[in-house]
Amino acid sequence: MPHFPNLLTCTLFILSATCVQAATPPAPPQSLKPLLMTLNERLNIGDLVALTKWDSGKPIQDSPREAQVIANARKLASEHKLDPEDVAQLIAAQMEANKLVQYGLLAQWNAAGAAPDTPRPDLGKQIRPRLDELQSRLLQQYSDFAPYRHDPECPVWLADARSELSRDPLHELALTRATGELCVRPTTP
Repeated sequence: MPHFPNLLTCTLFILSATCVQAATPPAPPQSLKPLLMTLNERLNIGDLVALTKWDSGKPIQDSPREAQVIANARKLASEHKLDPEDVAQLIAAQMEANKLVQYGLLAQWNAAGAAPDTPRPDLGKQIRPRLDELQSRLLQQYSDFAPYRHDPECPVWLADARSELSRDPLHELALTRATGELCVRPTTP
């Protein structure tokens, strides 16, 4: 009988190790980080756009430009084997997130009576071409991440990855908006 406690101890150890292993969520896919870095880079350009809107007095909402960007993204969707509607939603979310940054910054600057004294790139000649380049990269990275959108761990991966990129509450909120459609919740029957 001296072997019985050892056998029982070994069995319990194996069971507990198996349970711990089963409870460990899978690691996020490698495609998530580059995608979030690009989304964050795009959001940070919102700061520059806000400066140009401050200087020009133009409204943040630019419906014709937004429609043009979404139409272009729909056309590019097939090149990346993506659903045009999914791509339209993704790009619309990016624009909404970018506007969140712009509205937030303009409100801060209005309250302070001035915007920061920093160089202002040209919206049409410098900022928009950069956004267009980012859109192409974004679509490729979104395509790489697409197989993981339905994974039950997707929201956890996003929350963890977003927390690493947060620089202030405004940009954190905007990044949450930018990633709002990345994970697809399973539909209940």
